[in-house]
Amino acid sequence: MHIVILVTAKDEVQAQRIAEKLVAEKLVACANIVPGIQSIFHWKGKVDRAREVLLVLKSRRRHFPVIVKTVKAMHSYDVPEVIALPIIEGNKDYLNWLTEST
Repeated sequence: MHIVILVTAKDEVQAQRIAEKLVAEKLVACANIVPGIQSIFHWKGKVDRAREVLLVLKSRRRHFPVIVKTVKAMHSYDVPEVIALPIIEGNKDYLNWLTEST
């Protein structure tokens, strides 16, 4: 099964480091880095806000446990966001490339 993984990072430098490692290790086929997102969330009993960078990663479900482990080892947050969403349909050529790249 193909998946899209969302990871928020504190800045572009952290996002690039994580993305480059995951692509180099063929854990993800592609990483998009979306700067300038505004996050509002509960943290330690209060509502908090942060400027963050969003990573949009494309991979396969079987790689997810290693992706989580890698992100947690490289991330500065105590509890980094690493969530996977299924890709239920897609361009067959793209999905074939995704499979071959991971």
